[in-house]
Amino acid sequence: MSVGVPPEATARRTGRFLMSEFSAQAYNAWWQARLDAWSQVEEEADRRVRSVDPERAEAMTAAIEKDLELLSHIERYWAYPGKDGFLRIQELFRTGGPVEFARAVAQVKRGVSADYSYGATETRSSSDLASDGVESLEPNGTGRQRYFEVLVVERMTVEQERALREDLRRWRRPDDEFIYDIVVVGSGEEAFVAMWLNPTIQACVIRKRFGHASSHDLSLLSQFLDPGVRDRLDRHTPRERIDILADELSEIRPEVDLYLMTEVAVEEVAGSLSPHFRRVFHAREGLLELHLSILDGVAHRYRTPFFDALRSYAHRPTGSFHALPIGQGKSVVTSHWINDMVDFYGLNIFLAETSATGGGLDSLLEPTGPLRDAQQLASEAFGSTRSYFVTNGTSTANKIVGQANVGPNDIVLVDRNCHQSHHYGLMLAGARVSYLDAYPLNEYAMYGAVPLTEIKGKLLDLKRAGKLDRVKMVMLTNCTFDGILYDVQRVMEECLAIKPDLVFLWDEAWFAFGRFHPVYRTRTAMYSAERLVHRLRSPELRERFEEQAAALGDDPDDETLLTTRLVPDPDRARVRVYATQSTHKTLTSLRQGSMIHVFDQDFSGKVAEAFHEAYMAHTSTSPNYQILASLDIGRRQAALEGYELVQKQLEFAMRLRDAIDNHPLLRKYMRCLSTADLIPEAYRPSGISQPLRSGLRNMINAWDHDEFVLDPSRITLSIAATGIDGATFKSEQLMDRFGIQINKTSRNTVLFMTNIGTSRSSVAYLIEALVSIARDLERKFDEMSPWEFDAHRRAVARLTAASAPLPNFGGFHEAFREPSDPPTPEGDMRKAFFGTYADGACEYVLQANVEERVRAGEKLVSATFVTPYPPGFPVLVPGQVITEDVLEFMARLDTPEVHGYQAEVGYRIYRGSALPAPKVPSSPNGTSTSASVSVDGLPMDGAGDGSSPEPAAVASAASSRRRSSRSRAGAVAGAKSAPDGA
Repeated sequence: MSVGVPPEATARRTGRFLMSEFSAQAYNAWWQARLDAWSQVEEEADRRVRSVDPERAEAMTAAIEKDLELLSHIERYWAYPGKDGFLRIQELFRTGGPVEFARAVAQVKRGVSADYSYGATETRSSSDLASDGVESLEPNGTGRQRYFEVLVVERMTVEQERALREDLRRWRRPDDEFIYDIVVVGSGEEAFVAMWLNPTIQACVIRKRFGHASSHDLSLLSQFLDPGVRDRLDRHTPRERIDILADELSEIRPEVDLYLMTEVAVEEVAGSLSPHFRRVFHAREGLLELHLSILDGVAHRYRTPFFDALRSYAHRPTGSFHALPIGQGKSVVTSHWINDMVDFYGLNIFLAETSATGGGLDSLLEPTGPLRDAQQLASEAFGSTRSYFVTNGTSTANKIVGQANVGPNDIVLVDRNCHQSHHYGLMLAGARVSYLDAYPLNEYAMYGAVPLTEIKGKLLDLKRAGKLDRVKMVMLTNCTFDGILYDVQRVMEECLAIKPDLVFLWDEAWFAFGRFHPVYRTRTAMYSAERLVHRLRSPELRERFEEQAAALGDDPDDETLLTTRLVPDPDRARVRVYATQSTHKTLTSLRQGSMIHVFDQDFSGKVAEAFHEAYMAHTSTSPNYQILASLDIGRRQAALEGYELVQKQLEFAMRLRDAIDNHPLLRKYMRCLSTADLIPEAYRPSGISQPLRSGLRNMINAWDHDEFVLDPSRITLSIAATGIDGATFKSEQLMDRFGIQINKTSRNTVLFMTNIGTSRSSVAYLIEALVSIARDLERKFDEMSPWEFDAHRRAVARLTAASAPLPNFGGFHEAFREPSDPPTPEGDMRKAFFGTYADGACEYVLQANVEERVRAGEKLVSATFVTPYPPGFPVLVPGQVITEDVLEFMARLDTPEVHGYQAEVGYRIYRGSALPAPKVPSSPNGTSTSASVSVDGLPMDGAGDGSSPEPAAVASAASSRRRSSRSRAGAVAGAKSAPDGA
């Protein structure tokens, strides 16, 4: 039953008795629907036993029958209670007594609700269910063996399935670390359903004899089926069908180990099969090797090399004649004054605290042992070619990737609304920054994401100016704070059609979990990079490129290129992709635990040494081993139960949305913003306003075709109707009254995020808190005087009316730009930053005085970053001309924390006399020479005669040609690549 839905909307009447209605369609995670269905049956069976009213008992019987009918469609995809066990439950319902049935159901409910990881779901026989009491159900083995399930795809009789299960059980050993049972399905369709439904499946064995279509009625589960895949299975040979099935199952759950059992020559099959298979076995050589391989495959993902090494080290007696008095707790446990630290943290954290890099441990800067192995396992889990641990957050990860790939005077296209670490990193690298503007959401005082036409337009401008050869990287945030996600593969494809060796840095600080859900995964950087490599190698893409080149001719105009879906040249394009992730934000890790994932075809030849130096430059020589160990163990969790946990995260988010939007009181004052609210229609060719709410197939359709999509686990709540602004709602209502922590707000919204640690109870508590706030508002309205009510109405009107337009980037001052023809807007932020170091170069001016001077036409230049936090991106950067729209935005800002700005002293700006002289061009392609050396003794990279256009003119020249096209989604055509810098 969907949380928060009014009882009258989720109830059924049988006679005069009101009972809760269970509907699996209200769920996104069907394993949760299954658990709740068994709980419902248990409750109804117990009520039937206790009932003395025949009419009530009859109503309970009807309710049980309906719920068992639902379970009959999905129980075949779990090993417990198994097909035989469920048939016995149904038989007991029809022929047994109410007490016997209730006892059997309680036993099954206990089994399916048990902790899978400790094997409490031992498959019971039919006689067990009939004769055993609830108390007889015991965990498998010793209770320490972790349990999982194995999917077997083959047509089998009931007797063959029982024999296979018994054969595999014979090979179990008491000292096995894991224990498993099998789920047998006879068709490719059922294999897809099982992989979607059952998160405990960790391995799959495909045998040759399986059907393409199921013999069962799958209409209830049709959302998990792709008719196109069924047709392909039907049309191909048995060998080809195996590859197709393996490819499709790996698309759903790439972490699951695939095995093939065949009766033909395995030597021939092994060399031609899909790379997704871990092993191939001959069917007549017994099951022991298969059994051991299944256990070994799960053990490989279960490994935590560095966590295990640190744990082992912590239990060894050591003597330290080096640094770190706190190592093994020695300066703490014997202290008279700080030993309460041990009471609070426990002893293990101190036993594991060491500065050693030997003795079984490793060096983060030059890993050769357990840290190297841990990072390799992370690479496998996240689909990269190499991965690196970072112990001081994604802020540092971004700087490492930037410095490794970008040098002085390289041009970088960067989302202006990205995290401040990108801006600081580019300043340190000496890059020339060309900012990209995201589409604004003025009603909610927030930005969306950067349209593809904006990125392509900037690249084409730089190409016309002869600077394309200097363009090195594009930096974009995926997903944004508010949950906007790019079509990553399309962005890279079209940009590579213009600049074939472009490097991409995708800041996935809030999206580390995306890899572990089949739909989310398609919008991640590493998945998209791998897919793009395969696509560039395909004959289909080469054919499309050649057709496109012929259709567009030698010199297509920019407007055509902007509105055409470009195809990269497969002979020239190089896939060079980096993703930075805050593991600690959305997966399990201690704070500041982050990772860098790399999929760069030119890494070894062009980047490896520079990356190593950048990593050394930004990484502490004393990294926190606890953070590193938590990254290792967090990777293990993601690899083994990430799919289940992300499904849960999504399930609880949708329950929260439903509870708010369907609650009669809450919806008077609050509303969950939908995809349609946060993503303009022009970027949603699917036309679907709420993809997941309208079904999984619609979600897949939207995520396949729309330029931007919304992460459903981000709930942006509009609270304008309360008359309370976002910052006040966050601090005075949620935190002070209820202890509920959130991060981001805007003038009229607050953002809730579910994660893999969110529980049903925490969702319920949030709903209770929101209802309490709404009730307080209702009570206050009843008690308001007329003038108080007028004040409230004005507050609501202020929050519901459109705010001042969000400011775009106004442009760098000409002193920090290179002149070119046509003009381009990139600026030298490093020069602007270090120019402020000269004595007397800057002054502080109050907001009101800045407004007055800007209105009078004076050109004021920011000397520092000004960054409201949250969301953590700067509205001013060094060298930027301060414009009226920036000042108006700052005046209306409701965020109390603004880095780089203090209201009592004002803005830090350049004195006019301290601005370096502008540059003069020295070559036709726009490079320039310096007319002065420095402002403060530092090299200034050139100055000139001040002939550069005004920043506004630059912005206009760069974008006027594009405005008309940005409201359109891209056409499905292509374009011809041109030489760099042509």
